[in-house]
Amino acid sequence: MTRFHDLKLSDVRRETEDSVSLAFEVPPAAREAFRFVPGQYLTLRAEIDGFDVRRSYSICSGVRDGDLRVAVKRVDGGAFSNHANEALRVGDTIGVMPPDGRFLAPLDSSRARTYVGFAAGSGITPIMAILKSVLAVEPHSRFVLFYGNRDSGSIMFRDALEDMKNRFTDRFSLMHVLSRETQDVALLNGRIDAEKCAVIFRSLINVHAVDGFYLCGPEQMVSEVRGALDAHGVGADKMHFELFTPASDAAAAAAETRRARRARLAAAPELTNASQVTIILDGARTTVAVPRDGESVLDAVLKLRPDLPYACKGGMCCTCRARVVEGEVEMDINYTLAPDELNRGFVLTCQSHPLSDHVVLDYDAR
Repeated sequence: MTRFHDLKLSDVRRETEDSVSLAFEVPPAAREAFRFVPGQYLTLRAEIDGFDVRRSYSICSGVRDGDLRVAVKRVDGGAFSNHANEALRVGDTIGVMPPDGRFLAPLDSSRARTYVGFAAGSGITPIMAILKSVLAVEPHSRFVLFYGNRDSGSIMFRDALEDMKNRFTDRFSLMHVLSRETQDVALLNGRIDAEKCAVIFRSLINVHAVDGFYLCGPEQMVSEVRGALDAHGVGADKMHFELFTPASDAAAAAAETRRARRARLAAAPELTNASQVTIILDGARTTVAVPRDGESVLDAVLKLRPDLPYACKGGMCCTCRARVVEGEVEMDINYTLAPDELNRGFVLTCQSHPLSDHVVLDYDAR
């Protein structure tokens, strides 16, 4: 089971008015653990105002940059994002979990591929890692990036992107789409949406010649780009996406799942009110009584095992993944587990509720 490492900040760089990037000093003994695949994220941990706060942020370094860096954009009311933008300094120590994630771009230096990225706001961070790595490792590959922001002042990594555009003129094409600043090309004004994508796919990009589309940003943008790609006959295997916030219908979907679960429980009065849930972590077993329709398995077990791995608690990051080896649970929502993981019995414990009298969950399973 992966654990937090205490890493010192080697650099704190202001990227925009409301975002910073943080680079970490990785000691030699931990370098293998922090080797990453472009697109992965780090889970960070800090004590803020007396609370243990954890958040996941995508790595924005390329694999040959020689550093390990994430970017943090300020969010209204965001405990960690405000802390990072206001308080963190070089030399500060933060708990950092080794890289994880499923928004991946495996590289092959012998391949000549075409990548297309769609990003908005801080959704650029994992795509930045993919872009830089592709240009460095795959000398025959091309990358086309459409990047949406409010205005030129809110563009994260603006100078770095322009530098790559100038250095890789024949391999990297960059188009900024701005919603609150007028540009000469009408297509690049407004937001990245299905209508704009339809024009792009008709006039600028042959979607069937693209090896992989990488989408990251708000749920609406990702959904509309995926819909446009689907309408143009692009297979799901070529679409890779990551959301930075839960989808707009997540609360409604979770509520419907809970209503259905309550109805099933009401129809089976012989069932006990709580299940005995045993978790396996680092080979140690802990058993907790978990209400069938109350708090999640993760929240219930954390009271006895505060060392359980978690980050977002929103079904987004997969940090709390465990395999059901006995019994049955039900998840409210799932954004990250792949079909093969579900088939092998993996669940997100932050979204899981027990259905059977006894449940055993193995956090050590791989």
